Amino acid sequence: MKNLIYTDGSKPLGKLEVWFITGSQNLYGEETLRQVAEHSKEIAAALHASAVIPVSVVFKPTVKSTEEIYALCQEANTAKSCIGIITWMHTFSPAKMWINGLKILQKPMLHLHTQYNRDIPWSDIDMDFMNLNQSAHGDREFGFMMSRMRMRRKVVVGHWQSADVHERINVWSRAAAGWHDWQGAKFVRFGDNMRYVAVTDGDKIEAELKFGFSVNTYGIGDLVQVIDAVKDEDIDALCAKYEKLYKVQDSLKKGGARHTSLRDTAKIEIGMRKFLEDGNYKGFTDTFEDLHGMAQLPGLPSQRLMGEGYGFAGEGDWKTSALIRAMKVMGTGLKGGNSFMEDYTYHFEPDNEMVLGAHMLEICESIADGKPSCEIHPLGIGGKADPVRLVFNVTGGTALNASIVDMGSRFRLLVNKVVAVAPQHDLPKLPVARVLWKPYPNMADGCAAWIYAGGAHHTAYSQNLTAEHLEDFADMAGIECIMIDEYTKLRELKNELRWSDVYYQLNK
Repeated sequence: MKNLIYTDGSKPLGKLEVWFITGSQNLYGEETLRQVAEHSKEIAAALHASAVIPVSVVFKPTVKSTEEIYALCQEANTAKSCIGIITWMHTFSPAKMWINGLKILQKPMLHLHTQYNRDIPWSDIDMDFMNLNQSAHGDREFGFMMSRMRMRRKVVVGHWQSADVHERINVWSRAAAGWHDWQGAKFVRFGDNMRYVAVTDGDKIEAELKFGFSVNTYGIGDLVQVIDAVKDEDIDALCAKYEKLYKVQDSLKKGGARHTSLRDTAKIEIGMRKFLEDGNYKGFTDTFEDLHGMAQLPGLPSQRLMGEGYGFAGEGDWKTSALIRAMKVMGTGLKGGNSFMEDYTYHFEPDNEMVLGAHMLEICESIADGKPSCEIHPLGIGGKADPVRLVFNVTGGTALNASIVDMGSRFRLLVNKVVAVAPQHDLPKLPVARVLWKPYPNMADGCAAWIYAGGAHHTAYSQNLTAEHLEDFADMAGIECIMIDEYTKLRELKNELRWSDVYYQLNK
């Protein structure tokens, strides 16, 4: 993805770092502290070398005092490449030493509750071994202080060489990468929110305070000015690229009756990309109600820019655009994609109920099953020329839909686990990208749960992330997270929503 700048060639997110920090104290003497440092270096190196952990794991010297802990937390806060810290108490580390450092820490934390040795050396264990390997209660001391301070963190338990521990760190580090990417990010709205629509709008000031990204609107004329400056030779080159990448409709090819429309969409794409690059934007929105000066709604450009890593959502939905950007960062290097999506229509066949997800035009090519078809068809809204778009089906498999909504007093992240279904019928008259899925726990309860929780009609659809990624992400953001999965029961969910209202009212 061209707009994701964190890959270093060996790791998908290798330009980003998590710092491995070990706690101890001066009580034990130089020999014990030397062994602590050696063990910590070995663990950090093993985590860095892990094939599933996508970021760089950086060893940091053992901290043994209030001053050392404070200085290291301060350094982590200001280090541009540091996206979070992993903490581990090899020995006992009196937790009052950690208070001042934890008070200022602004980066996500994973508490690794492990120990250097996997097994107890039954025939050799003595008090020297016990004094060195005290993680079982050293981490409890540390954990108490974080709980006492009401600190958000992820706790991972297990031996540092186990595959499950590596996978839990992988998930957390991907969530931390998405959170890091939001800090200082800029998203642009071309035009305003779709008129009278509620759920796609929200409090942009509160979002910047809570999430770290800004959202600002530019008039469509500002974009059109950039589009109009695009050179013919650049349009020629992009049109030729389209024919190599996609199954382009004959009428759109050079010499075809609708080739001008393909040139118009190429011109829009080049102009939009330049606008985004010049402004250092990580995502954008548009709306079919505000296209003054544009030849057509930017369907294909939005699909392709999403494929490069930009966040996107239609009708001014900046929250979904930002979420898609974060999910694309989290999913870097994983098989499958992430896309703007909308629950469009239902199939209520008994024992085979499904949702058909689509949008007017703009579903990301990263989730396509096979080579997309580049086509042109009429669009009944927008009042512009027929737009060019990519048409494709989406493969079956596990997936999820996620949505951020503004509840007035707080932001809420909803996540619904789904099973995508391979197309069972041809759809010759539906000229848009589309996906079929069955929501958990079932169609009736899954849809009802989504509506009870206030979920939006726009979502971020993911083939490569799990509920755990988004749960970790919501925890880093400090926002409510509602999971709708195979275990969801409506009565319990409604109670959960009521309890959440009380909790967030008390913790404003």
